Amino acid sequence: MKYLLIRFYALTRPILVLLLFFVGLIGIIFTSSAATSKHIYPLFLDPQDTFPIPSNIPNQLFYLQRTTNTNTIIYALNTNSKGVLDDSNPIKIFWIRYSEGGMRKELNLIQRTFAYGTMSEKNNDGSFSIRLVAYKKHELVLRKLPTESGYRIFTLINKKYAILNRVFIRIDAGGSLFKPNIVYIELKGTELATGKTIVERFKP
Repeated sequence: MKYLLIRFYALTRPILVLLLFFVGLIGIIFTSSAATSKHIYPLFLDPQDTFPIPSNIPNQLFYLQRTTNTNTIIYALNTNSKGVLDDSNPIKIFWIRYSEGGMRKELNLIQRTFAYGTMSEKNNDGSFSIRLVAYKKHELVLRKLPTESGYRIFTLINKKYAILNRVFIRIDAGGSLFKPNIVYIELKGTELATGKTIVERFKP
């Protein structure tokens, strides 16, 4: 009997060692976080899928998030008390500071000028060409749908015309304040032709 136990241990020892190795490896992955983030993300889940989704924000067009933290930048229609759009500045931008209890906060001058602000130009058809100051290559269009009274932001996502809902920026260590190490920008929206969710990632 003692011989059989020794023999069984000899045969199963390599398997036990491998199991302990993989358990330890999984533990390391679970406890590791993104280099520039204080959050721990579940295994095999993108950080953006763990972030809060803004809700009940009047005139919201789309929102922007980054791996740095969960604080979210809201892009909304800039209207007066009568609901009239400000043609000279059609989009207002502000923070939802989830790390501070979800309070709303205005962007500072540097954030508006170099990072999250927008440039706009009114077109002859009443729409607006919108560009983010930090990435002017990708055009956004603010306009109404024929079937709706409100405005939406439209853009190309995977070469398909879509309503933009979210921008997510994956930032890793190794960059600087004015030149962060951006791994990818992700655009998420609703394809106009099908109504389906559509996503595109690209490196700027």
